[in-house]
Amino acid sequence: MPSMLLLALLAAAAPLFARASEGIWGIAPCELCLWQRWPYWAAAALALAAALLPRGRRLLGGLAVLAVLGSGLVAGFHIGVEQGWWPSPLPGCQAPRALGGTGVEDMLRSLPAMPSKPCDAPTYLIPGLPLSMAAMNLLYALALAGLGLIFLRKGTTA
Repeated sequence: MPSMLLLALLAAAAPLFARASEGIWGIAPCELCLWQRWPYWAAAALALAAALLPRGRRLLGGLAVLAVLGSGLVAGFHIGVEQGWWPSPLPGCQAPRALGGTGVEDMLRSLPAMPSKPCDAPTYLIPGLPLSMAAMNLLYALALAGLGLIFLRKGTTA
């Protein structure tokens, strides 16, 4: 399989796996979890463009690697939030507020538009393995970026 096409597939696999984990295992994502997915989609599009446009392969492939590292950067930040090293600035990362008001209408208005999970509550996919989903994403992003750099350095065909 051509290298940039493989990079595109592996980049798209990360957010697809995360979405599947929601349905299969009932894992609720927090706002930072959702932010980690967007750079993978950008990387998949850039790597696919690199596979289709050989003249722009190095530039587009390099941008795809940077996008993957962007997801890793968000994952690293997320790990810091999970560990309590710093708070998240995102309002959706805070624990849901207690419902207030006097009637049902007041309670419904106080609910967030989308159910949220606090970003400082790590999600562990594999019981007994002390790696949160954010930590696994960081490791995956670093490995995928390394693979992408190997592909670019070797200059394999797109």
